[in-house]
Amino acid sequence: MSEVLDDLVDLLSLEAIEANLFRGRSQDLGFRQLFGGQVLGQSLSAASQTVEPARHVHSLHGYFLRPGDAALAVMYRVDPVRDGGSFSTRRVTAVQKGETIFTGSMSFHRDEEGFHHQAPMPQVVGPENLPTELELLKQQEQLIPGPLREKLLCPKPIEIRPVTERDPYNPQRSDPVKYVWFRADGKLAANPSLHRWIMAYASDFNLLTTALLPHAKSAWHRDMQIASLDHALWFHGNLVADDWLLYALDSPWAGNARGFCRGSVYNRAGQLVASSAQEGLMRYRKDWA
Repeated sequence: MSEVLDDLVDLLSLEAIEANLFRGRSQDLGFRQLFGGQVLGQSLSAASQTVEPARHVHSLHGYFLRPGDAALAVMYRVDPVRDGGSFSTRRVTAVQKGETIFTGSMSFHRDEEGFHHQAPMPQVVGPENLPTELELLKQQEQLIPGPLREKLLCPKPIEIRPVTERDPYNPQRSDPVKYVWFRADGKLAANPSLHRWIMAYASDFNLLTTALLPHAKSAWHRDMQIASLDHALWFHGNLVADDWLLYALDSPWAGNARGFCRGSVYNRAGQLVASSAQEGLMRYRKDWA
């Protein structure tokens, strides 16, 4: 395992303070606010640690209520809402400085036999010969503001390889559709819960920005205020986060300073292993230009 991936695993593992109360440290990725994927992954970690191991998370629904501070730890309170015969439900509240920054519900289910169907995997080029997102960023190193350069160009725990290269400083209008390959940058322990925490963390990358594609705007533009408002994630199968996964993204709607996006996650065998949906703020700020 690489040092940065080992650090991410530690970030998601959390410190147990007492029954149903956990503390997670934060990481500064260079965004205006705490990265939403961190809060998603840590919230799921907190909830998972209060559920019997035979039950696996199958859905997560959360709301980002306030911007988080990357300089501060986050406290997670878990409400064990219900443990039924097949399903367990948990409610998680994330708190900083005495205020709720995120609230979410997670549902866990025992494995069962049942009917099966899925949408087919899109036919796109494989990840082997594609440049990584980090390599693409380094090609524009001179354009990145100095204070952000070190954070954005340092090694990453999640390796991301976009199928189509796009210039974040000079984006061209295109259909609101995006494909990216991603995986943990190293070998993870054979712990199904850990792979799902990593998936929750990584699912926030590239999702909302899909809604900007038809408008020739980028999250890198200083006049854009971009923030996740809510996030939903469904787990469908045996997820392996340290092997290549295809994130197929689209945005069917944007309006009223918001964008709505969807994602489907496939493994290399073409199995649909997760789905996501998110609505986020996409506010044009003339006063930030």
